[in-house]
Amino acid sequence: MHPWELSAREHIRDTLARYTWSGDSGRVEELAATFCLDGVLEIRGEPPLQGRAAIIERLTAVAAAAPADTAVRRIVRHNLANIRFTEITPERARVSSYFTVFTEIGLDHYGRYRDDLVPVEEPDGTAWLIRHRFVSTDWSAPNSTMAG
Repeated sequence: MHPWELSAREHIRDTLARYTWSGDSGRVEELAATFCLDGVLEIRGEPPLQGRAAIIERLTAVAAAAPADTAVRRIVRHNLANIRFTEITPERARVSSYFTVFTEIGLDHYGRYRDDLVPVEEPDGTAWLIRHRFVSTDWSAPNSTMAG
C-alpha cells in the first residue's frame, strides 16, 4: 500500500466520524461541511439533496426533533461498522459501511451508507469530502424518533 493511500484512508475515516459526531450533537452545519460544496445526500425514497444548504435544511428538522417524553434527555449515537474501501485512487474513493443509530428509545434504526469521496484542497490541507452519499435505512423502530 502506498503512503498516499494510507493518508487518504485516514482522512476518509475522519470525515465519516465528523459526519456522525456532528449529526449526533445536532451540529448540522458541521455535518454538511463533510460534503463537497455541491455534494449530494440521497436518502432512499426521497429526492436527492444537492449542496450544503439543501442538506442543512433537510437535516435541521431531524436534529431538532424532541423525545416524545419531555422528561427524557435527547440522545443520538450513530455507530459505523465494517467500513469497506471498495475503490480507492488518488482522485476518488468509494466506501461502503453499515450504521446503527441509538436514541433515547434504544435501537432507533439501522442501514447502509454508500459513499463517493474526493480530495478537496482546504486552507489547512487536503480533506476527503463526500461527493455523494446514498443512505439506505433497512429497519426502523415503530417509535423511531429519527427515521421517517
